[in-house]
Amino acid sequence: MNPFLEALGAEGAAADRAGKMDLYGRFVGSWDLDVAHIAEDGTRRERKGEWHFGWALEGRAIQDVWIVPPRGELRRTDATANANSYGTTLRVYDPQLDAWLIQWTDPVTRTFLQMIGRARGADIEQLGTRPDGRLVRWSFSEITANSFLWRGEVSADLGATWRLNVEFTARRMPPP
Repeated sequence: MNPFLEALGAEGAAADRAGKMDLYGRFVGSWDLDVAHIAEDGTRRERKGEWHFGWALEGRAIQDVWIVPPRGELRRTDATANANSYGTTLRVYDPQLDAWLIQWTDPVTRTFLQMIGRARGADIEQLGTRPDGRLVRWSFSEITANSFLWRGEVSADLGATWRLNVEFTARRMPPP
């Protein structure tokens, strides 16, 4: 195995955070995505994608990679011009905050976001601020063992209203 990937990965949650790691740990594995990007005028662009979650950093973090469109022939074009995405999220549980510190990085779109994630009932909500000052909210809902709905929203009025700009419908891939 690659020494870097071996050092990054973990077999499961660290014992000192085991119970709290389940919030995102339940997503560990691979997911097929139906992705809808919603423009400000309401037009939708629908594509496929893939999302992979894994234990990282001695089991004290969950890291993912999301890829839209999925790897293969569709990625052989100008990624930036086609609004492709190939990025990673690092989620680290902070016991003092009783929340998750989240960093999203997408070098294709040059998007770098920091967020705070928490359970909201049966759902998960992540809140942050974009570089342009707008609030951003990412949420996981309708979560089952084999599916979930993920939504990305933005607010230009400090959270009084939210506009949906991307939605992922995820289905778990069978293990290889």
